[in-house]
Amino acid sequence: MRFSYALLPDYPLVESLASIRLADALGFHACYVADETWHKDPWQLLAVAAGQTRTIRLGTCASPVTLREPTLIAQALATLDELSGGRAEAVLASGNFGLLAQYGIDAAAHRPLARVKEALGVVRTLLDEGTITRRGAFASYEGLFTFARPVQQRVPLKLGAMRGPRSFVAAGESSDGCHHSMSATREAYEYAVRQLRTGAERAGRDWRDLDIGAWVVFATSPDGALAREAARSMIGPYASAVSDEQLLRNGVDPSALRPVVAAVRAGDPARGIELTDPGVVARLAVAGTPAQCAEQIRTQLRPAGVNHVICAIVDPTLVRLFTGRELPGLPGVDEQLRLVHEAVRPAVG
Repeated sequence: MRFSYALLPDYPLVESLASIRLADALGFHACYVADETWHKDPWQLLAVAAGQTRTIRLGTCASPVTLREPTLIAQALATLDELSGGRAEAVLASGNFGLLAQYGIDAAAHRPLARVKEALGVVRTLLDEGTITRRGAFASYEGLFTFARPVQQRVPLKLGAMRGPRSFVAAGESSDGCHHSMSATREAYEYAVRQLRTGAERAGRDWRDLDIGAWVVFATSPDGALAREAARSMIGPYASAVSDEQLLRNGVDPSALRPVVAAVRAGDPARGIELTDPGVVARLAVAGTPAQCAEQIRTQLRPAGVNHVICAIVDPTLVRLFTGRELPGLPGVDEQLRLVHEAVRPAVG
């Protein structure tokens, strides 16, 4: 089981860089940085991190192909790959529907899956060949070329998927894997893996070669109740991006979260937290003591076929930024990275 760090780049950049260096020193597989306008620019952060790290892989999760032109994603990836000595990769998605709405874009009306599949082919072609001629449904290119060339023979490209089944099938057919977010139950990941396997077998590929990643809201502390409260603080802000189908697959009644989402969107996160049933945390997040987190990964994620846990660590800074709350005693990012390294990973095996 691989472990990676999912970073929201909202901290002072010197702190984010220090955390990436620590994750590198501790042997984390990768650091994935959110690529959304709400946060600091991930590509510049990763470019600097490339020169300060040795083995950790670096990439975005997820780059929104609705907002970032796919050929520019390929250009940035190839440049990052050269800077890092062959450690770049990316997860592609249509984009956060809430963010797209702020641009006046109705994502559902813009054929999000078709757009992502086309973008995947564009990025793959330009990375592999350095030139592209293609007439697509969303963009066309005639002899476009770039001198930005990757070091790796094949830069990994994965898809971010939350709904399904077609997005999971597409990831299995055409990409190097899938990062599924905001789920933490065996049932949800068994569903995702079944669809991934269908797509892979349809394309004559071995699904076991895919990166099957669980991007999870994650909090750990010697005080398990405090960690779960931290995760509960973040369910509301994230829940607006989760479909009813996905909630049901995790055993969560969608109607139970609608007042939470409404409160957060109305600018009252404290009310949203108050309305969030603590029982939802165990189904949408991995949180608790290191032993409890390891048990959840062993019993819920691994049996479903997940081979990669991407920890979106919730720490006091994020809780304060997103909700205005203070949670005294909650470990910071670096302390939680050490807890994962020292206690969670060994227990998972």
